[in-house]
Amino acid sequence: MPVRTTAARLGTAGRRAVACTACSLVLTLVASCPPAPHAAGAGRGAGVVASFNFPESELLAAIYGLAIQRAGIPVQFRLDLGPRELVQPALEQGLVDVVPEYLGTALASLAASPGVPMSDPAAVRTALAGALARWHVQVAAPSRAQDQNGVVVTAATARRLGLRTVSDLRRVAGRLILGGAPECPDRPYCLPGLRKAYGLRFARFLPFDTEAQRVTALRVGVVDVVVLDTTDGNLATGDLVLLADDRRLQSAENVVPVITDSAMVRYGKRLAGAVNAVSARLTTKALLFMDWRIEVAGAGVMAEARAWLERHGILPRPG
Repeated sequence: MPVRTTAARLGTAGRRAVACTACSLVLTLVASCPPAPHAAGAGRGAGVVASFNFPESELLAAIYGLAIQRAGIPVQFRLDLGPRELVQPALEQGLVDVVPEYLGTALASLAASPGVPMSDPAAVRTALAGALARWHVQVAAPSRAQDQNGVVVTAATARRLGLRTVSDLRRVAGRLILGGAPECPDRPYCLPGLRKAYGLRFARFLPFDTEAQRVTALRVGVVDVVVLDTTDGNLATGDLVLLADDRRLQSAENVVPVITDSAMVRYGKRLAGAVNAVSARLTTKALLFMDWRIEVAGAGVMAEARAWLERHGILPRPG
């Protein structure tokens, strides 16, 4: 994913340095940050459900957290806790109990060379479980929902150039401008991967800090191709086309809860049952729709989370 793998670019020593620097900040942040709304039953012994600092992560934490709460487990929400460099130390120190993760991104942030086929969800999950075991953290069952890097063009460009797959870009990339996150030229699943796996050499690369900027640049013609998250809400509007990753460059990025051993000891089957019930129903299409509702239509994270849980019978419908 374009903007969610900062720690993956650091070596082991770099990650340790960042983690050590972050730990004191994490302790202060988790202790001082007030519980999010709807933290009913929170208090001593409550399970802490945390998210990274972007809307989709907040949405996933809200969905899993409300389901855990429905199972009779007291919950404190720490939505928008921070970037990976803060959330991972909080998880390691047992300051948070449940974090919705992404398989490939999580593994890459812990192991620079995992040594497994990154497009295989089962292999990635096994390797992630091994990497997290030293923190006394477990990996629950992954959902079918994924959020990967995606190569996107406008529908008009796809029709004009006959584009359906990323491979189709090879014959025209030399006259097209690619837009992406500033880190894209250094990320193995972004520009270097597109060159290595697909032989794509674009005329130029233009960096943009946010996905909203990339989408605007694409729509107004400043760039011809952009790298976006595959569940970006703008992909639901109909004027953009996600090209198929036909050479399977991207790693498996299934949404998966990671849970501390201590939380599993405290809550056992109730906790496992609650998160597994969500993961069994969560799909990429549902995530795309909810992201559209939040990012484009302006809906609230908690409202969307509750509505999804009600549609799937995990929470009762009002009335």
